[in-house]
Amino acid sequence: MTTRPTPALSRLTLLPDPPRDRVDMQQSTQVASAIVVLRDHFYHRLGRTDALVNGDGYLCRNPGEARRSPHPDCMVALNLPIPPERIEDEANGYTISEIGQPPDFVLEIASGTTGARDYTTKRDLYAALGVREYWRFDHTGGRYHEVPLAGDVLIGESYEPLPIHREPDGTQWGYSPVLDLELCWVERHRFGGKAGRLAHLELCWVERHLRFRDPVTKEFLPTMAEERERREEVESRLDAIQSQRDAAEARWEEAEARSEAAETRRAAAEARSEAAEARARELEAEIRRLRGQ
Repeated sequence: MTTRPTPALSRLTLLPDPPRDRVDMQQSTQVASAIVVLRDHFYHRLGRTDALVNGDGYLCRNPGEARRSPHPDCMVALNLPIPPERIEDEANGYTISEIGQPPDFVLEIASGTTGARDYTTKRDLYAALGVREYWRFDHTGGRYHEVPLAGDVLIGESYEPLPIHREPDGTQWGYSPVLDLELCWVERHRFGGKAGRLAHLELCWVERHLRFRDPVTKEFLPTMAEERERREEVESRLDAIQSQRDAAEARWEEAEARSEAAETRRAAAEARSEAAEARARELEAEIRRLRGQ
């Protein structure tokens, strides 16, 4: 009698590459940032070896359904029954029947070509696949998704919206129970540079980003650029400390050299003094000898 192999022993089906949509630089930048930040959070900060953070592969119930299935911008699966690296190395996507559970979290970043499907047909697809939370981010502020930020939680077989809050500075955020993080739509005005021939004018532009925030400390998880800046700052401080240490050692060696030179001069002076005393004793002895004659 043969038994069906468990997910831990089965080889995962290699799924085909999904089609490439028209490149949207804002979307691709936001997707890459979200994946890197969440990987750093779960893999390095939390040390989760049962977590998978991935994107741009098919999410399907069975391998044969891949080409009719969505390919999320970012998905997170927790408490996996098989090593996450196996899924990345073997599957080129995520097959629920082979892995044994659906992803816990899916995120779609808005673009002009896919925006309308993100909050309509894809919402129904992810609910049918059993994805616990489905989030959407629109850097345009709602032109593609109708709203800047939205999240849903699976209740039964359908999604119910999660609360979205607005702060005085315009930041919008919602809490993800799955990630235990806040997803934030952040708008910032940037200033800098000169406007070509109008050199007396300073350029101003608006940046809108998806940020992940610790719900307790209210600190944003660092982006790639911020991590690089922090690393460079730490390295700069270490270089400064090393320079101070080198300067202190140089001063110590200089002081030591001066001390050795002073000791040499003192020894020479003592030698000259002893020689003078010896000569004085010789002269005294000679004087006594001459007087005795």
